[in-house]
Amino acid sequence: MKAVLSKVTGGPETLVYEDIPAPDAPKPGFATIDVKAVGINFPDVLMIEDKYQAKPPRPFAPGGELSGVISAVGEGVTNVKVGDRVLAQIGSGGMVEQVSAPAGRLTKIPDAMPYDIAAAFILTYGTSYHALKDRGHIKPGDTLLVLGAAGGVGLSAVELGKAMGARVVAACSTQEKVDLAIKHGADAGVVYGRGPFDKDGQKALGALFKEAGGADGFDLIYDAVGGDYAEPALRAIAWEGRYLVIGFAAGDIPRIPLNLALLKGCDIVGVFWGNWTARNPGLFQQSIEELLELYAKGKIKPYVSESFPLAKGADAIAHLGSRKAMGKVVVTID
Repeated sequence: MKAVLSKVTGGPETLVYEDIPAPDAPKPGFATIDVKAVGINFPDVLMIEDKYQAKPPRPFAPGGELSGVISAVGEGVTNVKVGDRVLAQIGSGGMVEQVSAPAGRLTKIPDAMPYDIAAAFILTYGTSYHALKDRGHIKPGDTLLVLGAAGGVGLSAVELGKAMGARVVAACSTQEKVDLAIKHGADAGVVYGRGPFDKDGQKALGALFKEAGGADGFDLIYDAVGGDYAEPALRAIAWEGRYLVIGFAAGDIPRIPLNLALLKGCDIVGVFWGNWTARNPGLFQQSIEELLELYAKGKIKPYVSESFPLAKGADAIAHLGSRKAMGKVVVTID
């Protein structure tokens, strides 16, 4: 079968497309999936460069979320059967024609849910749902600032924030991206420049965020960008607000003056969804069911902006890494 593999540390240009053996019969507790689509996410960009906290042994296939059809099940598997359409969250290993995965990481999807939408669903919406609900304790009437609001996790945070009753302000690097976020439910948007910023640039950025947040500031700030954007955003937080640390798409891990947390009486909250799902499998499955219910009601829907065939999987990762992509990038397999 065909696969896209990372054999050496490096960028997308180091990935190879080649034949590998198909997986053996699934062991107890596992199931084999004929892969139909793979969602590409920022961790895939970092993982092949050994810059992510999870470092699978090489060779490995990028791709932590996928959709497909069950073709075989191992002993003891009762939640899925052969022929079921499923989505899976597996961390890595998805850019292959067939994969074996733990049954506990598989969820049946509605018949009407397209494979590309299913493959673009769980990592972004799962992360944002956990962030807003479990870590941010969002409630109706809250104000929410989303940094990087036109990306995969950003758009999911916009949609979920609206579905959960918040007023959402989308912050993006271009007006085109802001317009996309508003189309997906944001109430307003701000355009920030591209960093890095000097001290005056950060001060101006902080003023921009404060103006968008109004006199009371933001109850929640969803930061998947980091870098020079973090401190200016934190300065716009409300008293006892919650600052959600999602990731560092800007490339740099920010250093926050902790006196800001003291002065604002706010919480700086880490969101490590992958670890949370491993520690709380029951809550993980419950969250997926709740998200699929929101999908069925039309309140959330992944925006797939680009699709690539498996042979062009490296191009899909390169496109996402360019930071030009909006919404989700998906690799499809015939």
